[in-house]
Amino acid sequence: MGDKSAVIENKQQLVDYIASGSKPKSDWRIGTEHEKFAFCSKSLKTLPYEGEKSVRALLDDMAQFDEWTPVYENDNIIALKGNDGSSVTLEPGGQVELSGAPLETIHQTCKEVGTHLEQAKKVAADLDVSFLGLGYQPKWSVDDIPWMPKGRYKIMREYMPKVGTLGVDMMKATCTVQVNLDFASEADMVRKFRTSIALQPVATALWANSPFRNGKPNGLLSFRSHIWTDTDGDRCGTLPFVFEEGFGFESYVDYMLNVPMYFVYRDGKYIDASGQSFKDFIDGKLPALPGERPTITDWEDHLTTAFPEVRLKKFLEMRGADGGPWGRLCALPAFWVGLLYDEQALDQAEQLIKGWSLEDNEYLRERVPYTALNTEFKGQTIGDIALDLLDIAQGGLKRRGNLNLSGQDESKFLEPLYKIAESGETQAEIMLKEFETRWKGDIDQLFKDHAY
Repeated sequence: MGDKSAVIENKQQLVDYIASGSKPKSDWRIGTEHEKFAFCSKSLKTLPYEGEKSVRALLDDMAQFDEWTPVYENDNIIALKGNDGSSVTLEPGGQVELSGAPLETIHQTCKEVGTHLEQAKKVAADLDVSFLGLGYQPKWSVDDIPWMPKGRYKIMREYMPKVGTLGVDMMKATCTVQVNLDFASEADMVRKFRTSIALQPVATALWANSPFRNGKPNGLLSFRSHIWTDTDGDRCGTLPFVFEEGFGFESYVDYMLNVPMYFVYRDGKYIDASGQSFKDFIDGKLPALPGERPTITDWEDHLTTAFPEVRLKKFLEMRGADGGPWGRLCALPAFWVGLLYDEQALDQAEQLIKGWSLEDNEYLRERVPYTALNTEFKGQTIGDIALDLLDIAQGGLKRRGNLNLSGQDESKFLEPLYKIAESGETQAEIMLKEFETRWKGDIDQLFKDHAY
């Protein structure tokens, strides 16, 4: 699938595009992404795009490091491209995201995250700016958060209120950490997709870290996760069809063809195609571009506009975790690599979910954002299941046998998760206690205690 300008004339080309992601185990890589809130250290306000202390100033200053090349849209710097395949990008409310390079080990991932945070903090210190790793903006309302000047965000923000009540919250006020993983074949993709989408609520529980909204407790432990249940029913959720017999690349393409479009990108501009059909586009009947047919690049863009708990492109994206403290950014790839990149671990994880029904998956999806590890399920708690999964992941990472210079394998990155699962207390619950006691109900203390 080398030529991205190739015109799409039939569905098989779309299936072939996703299938071309299959690769031998020796070529499997780990891509980690994390978002964080940037804020003014004194006022605690989220940064505007323009100005002395701004997102633009942050990106301009980071562009001075040798490995980054600035990316512009209409004269606005909107991203940095790394020479190793990594990038720094902006979410709609100015959240700063590192999309990591495809790496071989979690030791490399941790080094990458560490280098990025060092650079970001160095630049931020000069601007008197700080960063916060949390799943949801704890203090400011969405109206207080400025929009970033990206064409696709304008289209999305106008469309969101038509299909759900929390879409704008998702865009402007959430942060996540996710990991992108490879598959060997269609059959391998199916096993990994089914296992990871069933287990996504366990990750949501372990990483639960968004208990505040507008300066007060919001009644949930992962408000970020709950937001996705009322963002857009056409493009979110647990994808029951993944568990149907015969599921494969083509089934996912069929799903994506039924996801309404947002936009088409032409000549540096985003053309509003919100609510229109990619099928009509293939037939040359897209109202936004009559007579024109899509290219592979248009299909790539469209694949980024669905937001299920696990997303398929040429790889699988694990999307269930809240953003969090530095130590937990490397724990997410460790958790999923341990479960999915080792044959024995994947077998064990499949056995663990064997008796779960679609109703079970839906129950966990709805309930876990409220009660996290204390969610009761089949005579035990999600905390119990998390401990079992951590043991499985630990075995998988030990068998991978990737050692750092001190002779430690990748399972060391699971340590913060064991602490959470053994205590039964998430980061969200720890902060709620701090809010009631040490902070005396003052949310500003969170920024002081938990900034990177």
